Amino acid sequence: MEPSRDMTERPGDSKILDIRSKKVAEEYKIREMAEKIQAIKESATALQRISGGIQAVQKNVDRILACVRMLEIDISDVVDIVDD
Repeated sequence: MEPSRDMTERPGDSKILDIRSKKVAEEYKIREMAEKIQAIKESATALQRISGGIQAVQKNVDRILACVRMLEIDISDVVDIVDD
């Protein structure tokens, strides 16, 4: 299968990515969001530790952590790329 036109690297693409990355970082406060995501993760993990094995808490914390992981993929994993 041939890559789509959007997936094909063209001359100047890296320069465009750099410009877009800086704009995204400035406009959306990516670093600040990543810090909040980390705080949520730490709070959920702390709640899990003190839950005493209550199943309802454990299952809900698992769900919270799954959502946090999606946020990490969307925001935290790219923070260094867009925040340079």
